[in-house]
Amino acid sequence: MSRVFITGSADGLGLLAAQLLTREGHAVTVHGRNDARAAEAMHAVAGAEHSVAGDLSRIDGMRLVAEQVNALGRYDAVIHNVGVGYREPRRIETMDGLAHVFAINVLAPYLLTALISPPSRLVYLSSGMARGGNSDVSDGQWNARRWSGSQAYSDSKLFDMLLAFGVARRWPDVKANSVEPGWVATKMGGSGAPDDLSLGPVTQAWLAVSDDPAANVSGQHFFHRRPVPAPAEARSAAAQDALIEYCQSLTGTPLPAAQ
Repeated sequence: MSRVFITGSADGLGLLAAQLLTREGHAVTVHGRNDARAAEAMHAVAGAEHSVAGDLSRIDGMRLVAEQVNALGRYDAVIHNVGVGYREPRRIETMDGLAHVFAINVLAPYLLTALISPPSRLVYLSSGMARGGNSDVSDGQWNARRWSGSQAYSDSKLFDMLLAFGVARRWPDVKANSVEPGWVATKMGGSGAPDDLSLGPVTQAWLAVSDDPAANVSGQHFFHRRPVPAPAEARSAAAQDALIEYCQSLTGTPLPAAQ
């Protein structure tokens, strides 16, 4: 049995992964953006061990979630599932002055990684749209560019790969990987999404808990339990370090050195 924490698990792929893992007998902690959503997640995931609540669009909410998770003890795996999609028609600014898409999709996984006691495995949800992403963080908050929701989303999903691979490089004792779950019919993906929803949560759950040698790797990108090539930019140590340093500058919290 593994202890697994899943962000954004009140609905969508996070909820499906939580349900899958609890059916397999693992101890799952679910997350919702507020107390009501966390309670909904507990209700929807029969056998979930714990729930935590916190708004991951806010830096103080990210810190609150990390505090709750650490108070529950060490986890074997964390699945960084929380995310918002590409349909925001304008730049939405969070209370911290950040672009909403970046705050939730990128900064939350970064800060939770930096603050939660390192588990044995980390899984970051990316997307096939990362292949159209730009790794340049010089205007990471879209203050200078004309807003494009689809480009901001693509960038954020490339950043998630950069974070996964950067953590894998810096923390050799932790298995850190990224996943593209496919374009599936969740609230984010939309009802017309063509891929198989039943396969959407499988790879991240497998990477989090499986004894399969194919799942016991680090610094890889997966689709349907198979490693697939990542964009060349995602393999750049300079781009990985630039993102990590940028996130540190926004939060004031460095990524700890390997322990």
